[in-house]
Amino acid sequence: MQGHLRVNDGLGRLPGPNGERFAELLKHGTLSVELYAPHRTDPQQPHPRDEVYVVVGGTGRFLRGDEQVVFERGDVLFVAAGEVHRFVDFSQDFVAWVFFYGPEGGETETRPGK
Repeated sequence: MQGHLRVNDGLGRLPGPNGERFAELLKHGTLSVELYAPHRTDPQQPHPRDEVYVVVGGTGRFLRGDEQVVFERGDVLFVAAGEVHRFVDFSQDFVAWVFFYGPEGGETETRPGK
C-alpha cells in the first residue's frame, strides 16, 4: 500500500481511459482516496458514502443541497452520503482530493460530549 500520495501522480492518470476526471490512488478498508479534476462541468451524482473534499488548486462555487459556498485552495468540504452536490463556475486549474469513507448510507452524526 502506498501511504504517500502526490497530486502530480493523480493528474498523470487523468483523464482516464473512458474520459474519467477522477483517479483512485489509495484504498484501505472503507477509505478510498481519489484525485478529482473535472473539466468545464461537474457531472456528479450523490454518492452512497460520506465524503470530504480538500481543494488543492483553483476556485469556484460548491453546491450542497440548498447551500452554496465559494471555495478556494486549502478549503475542506464535507458531503453526507446521498446528498446532492457539485462544483460550479470553477477555474480551469481546479483540483481536489476526495476521501470516501464509512459504510454505505453514511455514518451516524455524533456531537461533542455525546
